Amino acid sequence: MTGLRELQRQRVREAISSAAITLFLERGFDEVPVTEVAAAAGVSKPTLFKYFPTKEDLVLHRIADHLGESARVVRERASGESPVRALRRHFLDGLAGRDPVTGLNDESEVVAYHRMVFFTAPGLLARLHQHMARDEELLAEALAETSDELTATLLAGLLVSTQRVLARRNWAMLADGRPLAEVEAEAVRAAERAFALLPA
Repeated sequence: MTGLRELQRQRVREAISSAAITLFLERGFDEVPVTEVAAAAGVSKPTLFKYFPTKEDLVLHRIADHLGESARVVRERASGESPVRALRRHFLDGLAGRDPVTGLNDESEVVAYHRMVFFTAPGLLARLHQHMARDEELLAEALAETSDELTATLLAGLLVSTQRVLARRNWAMLADGRPLAEVEAEAVRAAERAFALLPA
């Protein structure tokens, strides 16, 4: 059960992040100083940095919250289910649930958020690559529990790249103005094809 102190911390963290995302989407990541984000969230600058060590983390925590998710899916998969099949199932479930991390979410803020991360702020993209590298390491560790280290490392790289390519592709189609239903059908086909190309 989550304690009151932890709930309060979560509320403050979300308030800071929401204020930051709103300001960044309105004016651009590089145009908004951290002091302005803190003021908008009603906290001091030192308090902001207790929750988010860098300015980039104000944005990327929404992606960083998924850190280790692929490793968890692999470890918690059903008996007899291969890691690739487990992650395929998880990605397809994410598409069905319109999880923004799959790129298949046409809410205007989500589309704008991805545009900001991928195209308007090089610092964000560099930080994102750090998160992805760490996620790949965690997945490799999980895979190494049932295979040799080289196989686990190679497969982790393939799986993380596959998910990244699929998500970027989905977002790009939505950003181009294609209807969600049309993109969803194509996204599901692409995911099934992509995961089928990986070793079972």
